[in-house]
Amino acid sequence: MTAVTDQDHTERAGDAASGNGKGPAEKPNGGDAVADEGGKGGHARVRRAETDRRADAAPAPARAETDRRADAASGPARADTGQGPARGEAVQDSGGPDDGELGGAWDDGLIARRVTAESEQAAAVEARGTNAPPAAPLTYDGPLRSRLEALRELVGLSRARLDSRTLAEAGQVLDEAATRRRLSGQHTVVAIAGATGSGKSQLFNSLAGVAISETGVRRPTTAAPIACSWSDGSASLIERLGIPPRLRRRPLQSAESEAQLRGLVLVDLPDHDSAAVQHREHVDRVLALVDAVIWVVDPEKYADAILHERYLRPMAGHAEVMFVVLNQIDRLPGEAAEQVLDDLRRLLDEDGIALGEYGEPGATVLAVSALTGDGVGELREALGQFVAERGAPARRIAADVDAAAWRLRPVYATGRRTGLSEEARDDFADRLADAVGATAAGEAAERAWLRNANRACGTPWLRLWRWYQDRREPPTGRLPARAQPDEEATARQRVEHAVRTLADRASAGLPAPWAQAVREAAVRGSQGLPEALDELTARAGLPPGRPPRPGWWPVAVLAQASMTLLQVAGGLWLVGQIVGVMAPNLGVPVLLMVAGIVGGPLVEWSCRMAARGPARRYGVEAERRLREAASGCGRARVLDPVAAELLRYREVREQYHKVVGVG
Repeated sequence: MTAVTDQDHTERAGDAASGNGKGPAEKPNGGDAVADEGGKGGHARVRRAETDRRADAAPAPARAETDRRADAASGPARADTGQGPARGEAVQDSGGPDDGELGGAWDDGLIARRVTAESEQAAAVEARGTNAPPAAPLTYDGPLRSRLEALRELVGLSRARLDSRTLAEAGQVLDEAATRRRLSGQHTVVAIAGATGSGKSQLFNSLAGVAISETGVRRPTTAAPIACSWSDGSASLIERLGIPPRLRRRPLQSAESEAQLRGLVLVDLPDHDSAAVQHREHVDRVLALVDAVIWVVDPEKYADAILHERYLRPMAGHAEVMFVVLNQIDRLPGEAAEQVLDDLRRLLDEDGIALGEYGEPGATVLAVSALTGDGVGELREALGQFVAERGAPARRIAADVDAAAWRLRPVYATGRRTGLSEEARDDFADRLADAVGATAAGEAAERAWLRNANRACGTPWLRLWRWYQDRREPPTGRLPARAQPDEEATARQRVEHAVRTLADRASAGLPAPWAQAVREAAVRGSQGLPEALDELTARAGLPPGRPPRPGWWPVAVLAQASMTLLQVAGGLWLVGQIVGVMAPNLGVPVLLMVAGIVGGPLVEWSCRMAARGPARRYGVEAERRLREAASGCGRARVLDPVAAELLRYREVREQYHKVVGVG
């Protein structure tokens, strides 16, 4: 066997750093590594010197990891077992050889340490910056802050009227917005999502410049999200995604790459159509937390119904934070790639996703080949510009607010006029007035006034005749007046009908939860309303005793008394002439009697005509008092609670308009 020179080892290490599948991923021939066990001559010293030089040139984390692995390799456990820590833990089931295989092949701890250090540096096993100071928190602009505040007010005003499931999404958006605002505003978290075999992990590695996420024909390949950060200070963002430190990576260190993608946190997700439920749960959980998404599709499954119906269509409002990448275009001959890309745009348009073309905001659609690198540079440039704007987190939160507001639209927005009109209020007052008999009470008051006027101003003979008729009037066979219990039952039914009518009018056009709240408020207010109306009717009804008399009544009474005296005087005069006490003179006594007989009814008729106006006013006043009493009771018990519910609905509707951005 021949010994391997330092140049050979340098080439092997360089191949391992470039990710071409050589290096530790392949088992080198042990005989090529060292000529014999005891032949540690000049070549061995050269190799050791080269190893020490490369180890010193490596970054501090890599040197520390190298020393740790070297110490572990030189310990008793390695001497006994010939194995060390497996590199497969850093990459999910990478299938790479462990240190035992390297040790058995090379049989040289220094060379193995050199290759391990270079491989760890190239693969960027552990993300740096865990102890770095936190980046500046995210800040929202004025309109977005106003929308979030309106959404918070909306949720607060609606908790007593809507169930928790209806408000769950809005509450989650508020929580995520508050959490994201406290985290770094200098980083943008972008997830790469795709179906099985779409090549998303390969694209992930191409963007990182190093093999970080495992690729292969075995499905599913990616079992858990893997994060790659281009700058320090992103630990809190990655922790929010639930990605453990062992799955956090750094890209290949390059000044151009760091300058172009500084602030990017790229997350490789499992397959969204994976047969493993846990993988799909990872996808759904992370997609709800990232700032943007790169959807990777392939020529065979770009029209997959699961992708469009479960993800793209529901996320149509997030088009501004979405990239759709057609991968594997190297498999499409001629102009087939453009045809597939046009068909993909058509499907996205049918999903309602706005496309960012001709300067319009929307999703970015690109065609790449992660295998050949075709189009990857364009994607990297688009990502760099996207991350440099630092606007993706706010746009994602705004899109989440839009989605939550759209789902809440049926419980807040209607196309009809809502509320209580003056006509509905007046009709409710009229119905309550009818229930308490306000109109009948007014008419009774008017009749009482007229009856009192007749008694005061009528002729004595007519009043005597009416009294006699009332005493001797036989039964007429008419139905008796309605009993008191029947009147109370009828009044209660009228009150209930008035409340139902008011509730129906007030809830017309309202969304179902608010209409139900209005009806419940009306029903609660109607409890005890008939009894309260009866009590008010008793207090606000006609005052006891006779109605008040106007100032002209004494004059009318005196005139009626004079007419009566004339009749009596004329009659006595005639009687005196008949019995011979007085001289015969029929003209004067007859004239006196005729004047009294005609004047009495004339005075009574005049008083009745004059009493109609005051009687009418007295009846109207009595009716007004009852109406106001019934209206006040109904307003306090029914109208005010219903109006409060309508006012609350108007407030939440105004807040909802602020949430959706409508003035």
